[in-house]
Amino acid sequence: MHYLEIYKKISCCSLCALLAASVYAAEWDECMEQGKKQFSAQNYSLAQDTFARCIKLDKTKPDAELSLAGVLLTQEDLGGAEKHFRSALKKMKRNSPYLSYTYSMLGDIALKRQKYEEALKLYDQSLTYNAANVNSLVGKGVITEYQGDKLGASDAYRSALAVEPLNLVARKRLINLEPYYLTDAEMLDALKQRYAVAPDKKELDEKDKELFSQIHRAEQLQGVAYLKSKHSKLPPGYVVELYRDSEFSREVLTLTGYKALQKQLGQDAVSAFQKAGVPVRDVFELRDMRGNKIFNQDSTLTDSGFFVFSEALQRRKAFLLPSEAVPPTKEHLQKVQRQVQDLQRAGYMEISRSDLKNIENKTKCSLDTLRKKMGVYVLPVTKNNLRYFILTRSNEDKKTIPYYYFMEAQSRRNPRVQVPQNSLVEMYKLYDYSVCSDDGELWE
Repeated sequence: MHYLEIYKKISCCSLCALLAASVYAAEWDECMEQGKKQFSAQNYSLAQDTFARCIKLDKTKPDAELSLAGVLLTQEDLGGAEKHFRSALKKMKRNSPYLSYTYSMLGDIALKRQKYEEALKLYDQSLTYNAANVNSLVGKGVITEYQGDKLGASDAYRSALAVEPLNLVARKRLINLEPYYLTDAEMLDALKQRYAVAPDKKELDEKDKELFSQIHRAEQLQGVAYLKSKHSKLPPGYVVELYRDSEFSREVLTLTGYKALQKQLGQDAVSAFQKAGVPVRDVFELRDMRGNKIFNQDSTLTDSGFFVFSEALQRRKAFLLPSEAVPPTKEHLQKVQRQVQDLQRAGYMEISRSDLKNIENKTKCSLDTLRKKMGVYVLPVTKNNLRYFILTRSNEDKKTIPYYYFMEAQSRRNPRVQVPQNSLVEMYKLYDYSVCSDDGELWE
């Protein structure tokens, strides 16, 4: 064959390939555009199917994988989203502009799964490719805040706001952290803005810091909105607007407003507790479930009192009447259970209070004698809740006397129960003696 003919055939094949590639590219572009429109219209099911089809049209590009992962993440399909984000990573070049975004989304998935250390590493990886990735900065702030590093969290939020000043999540969380990161000078200015200290005050003291924390906390708990709900027109001097006529406008409480709020909350709490059936005489004696007072001496709520009041508004009882005992904590109950297991391994068995009373009547022994000399163990759960145990085996007969009388009582209910032998009891019965003398002590 002539070289010219061979060249023509090769050129024809190349042209055909180029045309086919062009057709596939156009089809892929059309597919992606259709999926994006469906996603924008919140037709997530259709968008998911469309992006899956786009992947089949061109398996080398990460774009369709990223789009499908985004759809799945929107629908909280974390497993599916992670799969396609990681698949997209394998298709990206080292200088891909999508790297930072992809690691950031994987960080969000880990955060949703409460895998905080993994999420933090992914956000850091994202920031190595783009130090201005706002999503990663905010995510990193959320995790470091959760871990207790308030200053580190505030740095992350401020970095996010430097890139995106109107980011509401970063701004709100940064405001929440003000008591932790504001300098003394900034905190003093904040108190002056709230008319909480003298305008000519030069230095901040610990009492001022505590006051700022209290006012700030009241603001974050929607104190301004609460006061407004109680007044048709808010009295002057209760609230100050910071950064007026800007995107960062914010209302804060003055010292006068804060005191009015505390008084109002105290009054409302009294009414709420009365509606919950608490007698008037007992309202100011109420305690939280740990036994702490919920009212201060000036009839305002303590921090725990505010929580108890909030629960009362939801018709949930989180208070103790003066006559009610403090319930044991979960940790205390776990400790008690471990003690019970130790006693059982040592040969003790639990009995009821009435069983113990029967043993006291049969032996005429005092509880003190039974505990010190005769194998009875009293385990306090709370002040008014005691559990009782008796020893079932011992080389000393006197320590199993309570077990003998317990089993004797059981045998009267069930003849099949075998009463254990006890030489001391048999001797006392032979001579018609009780185990203990009239003073509740064992015979010497």
